[in-house]
Amino acid sequence: MSDENSAVLPFSVSIPQGALEDLRHRLESVRWPDRETVQDWSQGVPLSKLQTLAEHWRARYDWRRAEAQLNGFPNFRTQIDGLGIHFLHVRSEHADALPIILTHGWPGSIFEFLKTIRPLTDPEAHGGTAADAFHVVVPSLPGFGCSDKPAHGGWKLPRIAGAWATLMQRIGYRRWVAQGGDWGAGVTTALGHLRPAGLAGIHLNWPFVFPEKVPTEGLSPEETVAVAAAQRFLAQESGYHLEQSTRPQTVGYGLTDSPVGQAAWIYEKFRAWTDNNGEPESVLTIDEMLDNISLYWFTQTAASSARIYWEHYPSSFAGGRLDLPVGVSIFPKEIYRAPRSWADQVYPHLIYWNELDRGGHFAAFEQPAIFVAELRACFRKLR
Repeated sequence: MSDENSAVLPFSVSIPQGALEDLRHRLESVRWPDRETVQDWSQGVPLSKLQTLAEHWRARYDWRRAEAQLNGFPNFRTQIDGLGIHFLHVRSEHADALPIILTHGWPGSIFEFLKTIRPLTDPEAHGGTAADAFHVVVPSLPGFGCSDKPAHGGWKLPRIAGAWATLMQRIGYRRWVAQGGDWGAGVTTALGHLRPAGLAGIHLNWPFVFPEKVPTEGLSPEETVAVAAAQRFLAQESGYHLEQSTRPQTVGYGLTDSPVGQAAWIYEKFRAWTDNNGEPESVLTIDEMLDNISLYWFTQTAASSARIYWEHYPSSFAGGRLDLPVGVSIFPKEIYRAPRSWADQVYPHLIYWNELDRGGHFAAFEQPAIFVAELRACFRKLR
């Protein structure tokens, strides 16, 4: 499908003041449930924790600060395959920098990568050398943030990957690399299968390397741990996944109407999937979490973002064989830690593998310095 208008236009994130006032009014009139009957998070977000977050959101949080942070980088929008795609595009001062496209997942957003952009584009000011420089592109997935919401089904990972390839070509890059975690890892893996012109290699911080049929015998200790973690996730942590995979519209009503509902839906994942000491605030500030939550709230993307699960249900941890250079960073508090033995089976050109001692599912958000160091180390092999 060709686009009648392929222009790349400057964009500014600007939420109407009325939307901020509406949020405050809604937070002033919350109907709270009774408290949980346990002393931990096993029933979900504890009432006292969410009340604290909501009060901060109402009384102290400053969206205009977050908005200015986003607008401190060059923002653009362009039409691809009939859909408006929002993206950040920050060019390095080093003309020979390596272009990279970074893709977020759910319940993340472009906010995940903001702390990494300047170290990637200006490495000399952040502990690196000019040879480490990247030109950075950070798009919002279809149905997320300031990208358009698809009005029809069909925006699956290969289609998004094709849109990313078009985007990189459109903004002038002839040789580039890609990175992702969560659904971003899915898009980046799909790019690896697509092999568009110019894609030199990819990096994943959540590689989809599970065998299509996991053996029940002969597993190594590392493989046994990975299988157990995946099974634990499916048994205890995947309720949101099944709901968004089967009834994204239904769950979208409550999340779009209630800021507290939207906050709880995402805040729980920050606690479950980050490398924290039991409290998500030990790794991300309350404002950082609210920046991400607020973007979902103000753009009303609860339902549209959930539909990426519906598009791919039932989904799999198996991503298939990739015949291009692949780099992998394994963070210790990932949903499951992929064993290298499985990666070696599906990535014949595995150019980089490292297992870290800090960080979780939201790697760039939690540990930006480590994340940047991983990308530098990985892609030095392709410069």
